Amino acid sequence: MTTLRFRVVEKAFQTKPAAVHIPEERPSEYFGKYVFNREKMFKYLPTKVYQRLTDAMDNGATLDRDVADQVAAGMKRWAMELGATHYTHWFQPLTEGTAEKHDAFVEHDGKGGMMEEFSGKLLVQQEPDASSFPNGGIRNTFEARGYSAWDPSSPVFVVDDTLCIPTVFIAYTGEPLDYKAPLLKALRAVDKAATDVCRYFDPDVRKVMAYLGWEQEYFLVDEGLYAARPDLLLTGRTLMGHEASKNQQLEDHYFGAIPTRVAAFMKDLEIQALELGIPLKTRHNEVAPNQFELAPIFEECNLAVDHNMLIMSLMRKVARTHGFRVLLHEKPFKGVNGSGKHNNWSLGTDTGILLMAPGKTAEENLRFITFVVNTLMAVYRHNGLLKASIMSATNAHRLGANEAPPAIISSFLGTQLSRVLDHMEDSTLDELVALGGKHGMKLDIPQIPELLIDNTDRNRTSPFAFTGNRFEFRAVGSEANCASAMIALNAAMAEQLTDFKNDVDALMAKGEQKLAAIIQVIRRYIKECKPIRFDGNGYSEEWKAEAARRGLDCETSVPVIFDNYLSEGSVRMFESTGVMTRKELEARNEVKWETYTKKIQIEARVLGDLVMNHIVPVATEYQTKLIDNVYKLKGLFPPEQAGKLSAENVAIICKIAEHTSYIKEHVDSLVEARKVANKISGEREKAIAYHDTIAPMLEQIRYHVDKLELMVDDQMWTLPKYRELLFIR
Repeated sequence: MTTLRFRVVEKAFQTKPAAVHIPEERPSEYFGKYVFNREKMFKYLPTKVYQRLTDAMDNGATLDRDVADQVAAGMKRWAMELGATHYTHWFQPLTEGTAEKHDAFVEHDGKGGMMEEFSGKLLVQQEPDASSFPNGGIRNTFEARGYSAWDPSSPVFVVDDTLCIPTVFIAYTGEPLDYKAPLLKALRAVDKAATDVCRYFDPDVRKVMAYLGWEQEYFLVDEGLYAARPDLLLTGRTLMGHEASKNQQLEDHYFGAIPTRVAAFMKDLEIQALELGIPLKTRHNEVAPNQFELAPIFEECNLAVDHNMLIMSLMRKVARTHGFRVLLHEKPFKGVNGSGKHNNWSLGTDTGILLMAPGKTAEENLRFITFVVNTLMAVYRHNGLLKASIMSATNAHRLGANEAPPAIISSFLGTQLSRVLDHMEDSTLDELVALGGKHGMKLDIPQIPELLIDNTDRNRTSPFAFTGNRFEFRAVGSEANCASAMIALNAAMAEQLTDFKNDVDALMAKGEQKLAAIIQVIRRYIKECKPIRFDGNGYSEEWKAEAARRGLDCETSVPVIFDNYLSEGSVRMFESTGVMTRKELEARNEVKWETYTKKIQIEARVLGDLVMNHIVPVATEYQTKLIDNVYKLKGLFPPEQAGKLSAENVAIICKIAEHTSYIKEHVDSLVEARKVANKISGEREKAIAYHDTIAPMLEQIRYHVDKLELMVDDQMWTLPKYRELLFIR
């Protein structure tokens, strides 16, 4: 008998690479082909309209309706030349994905026919249904009105036949129902606060941009095998499956030769990404079998977030044309590495200075240290919030495992930078600052060479590591919207820089000279935020105990971790920076708790269905065959000989009975536990119940299923196994 599993495995082996259309032009020539970038704006818009639009993009200037009408006309002409027939407001609701509603460029012409139409009103604003998106109680089900509003700072683009317009999404009553709106507010807040601090060192600075370079990890599996695994299809991860005899232990996949089919997929993806203006640069095999990574050149934070959301959508589409399914779940396979999305974050000025990069003079290095130390302070003050910003039901499976940073936020600086900060902390103010008459001040700060980028080793266990000219927030999950982490980080940094300036100004008001005041405040901050600095092994049990002694957030329950959003410090920070109100934070937490519950609930339902309709019947059928074999042996051989010959089968029969009995009993208990939890009215309390009682039962049941997989005849097992999912080419 050939099972479905064997048929799909055989087909997967026979799959050949799909043909890839390679443009004749160089990548630099087709980059941004489907993006209404400044080059296209200049070509399709009147000069004055182009100037008004770029002013809005660069400086936040408002656009009146007349200008919007002319911009819309130019966009429509450009898009239709590319074959576009529809437009959509492309936004990021609180679902971790994107949303779009397509409308055609058509209106009645008043003469019984149709005409292509796209006005400034349609460009600037739409009214999608707000009731069916997560809102945390801000909207009632019967209150459907919500608005999407154009974000000029992120360029529009064409996908297939549709002009996509990046937008924010807000409720009729004004509260944001998406990630982009608070992200833009956080970026504006950190721009203002960082610019004020930069002017201590350079009065010509007018703007500070937050930059983001994300690294996207992912798995590929053959589409047929994916379809034969209902758990992958419905939850994004395998809820059962014994690890393969060979997985990643030989470390032969990492940076290895890219398999032919995968290389064809990567090439196709890169071409389409570059045409959409996503500056992909890096591709390679990751540590686990069938795990890979791609990464772009860093960009302004808002645009980088949009591009990451777009690339995840594009990956899913392109993968299917190559016979793959892409898995973005943080931990799709037990026993091998999970996937993250490292967020490389930095700040830069409109004068071309990277604020997280060391300089060549003592004063430039003081500016560098100022921003590094303020970053450490922001992370220290809000380490619990930053953990909450990256936490989810899916990322919880990855954090703390031996390939991912632990679920305790700390920061790695490296030996050289740590020594510089220790020197500033241990020296007296007089030792650090010496008056030099007409020459001003001489700063006794050890010179930090530009080679610091190479001198700083990496610590893969650090969730928030300094890597030479930026900080790498490594705890972000592969499936997540980067905006969640970037909202928290940039808002925290804005608050911290504002407090820093107030502290320095207060000293200067008392007669302290500027540089002396800056150093005095920095030295105090170095001492205060020292608990967040940790260069050791973040996986060790000793660190967990030490982190607790330092007062860092060591909570492991996902629903309880979300409480950090509603701590007084977090609410004060978000409200003081103008990013979110308490009401908005409460609503978002309701969404987080509800989402957590639903994901565990779905996993429990899928697991119960699979074990009762696949695993237990197959195991019982195999057990019946063994029982039949035992009876036949007894009829064929003398009792003593038959007993010896059938002993092994009898032992297996008993083991199968133990495992299937446990599974049946605990699936029933799982159903009852869900019924109890579902009666809880509060979303937080319900999520905690699912975390504490139901999630552990999934692992307990899985243990027995995985044991059965090793016992049951391979020909009878219906679900593709790890050795097939992870090693098909």
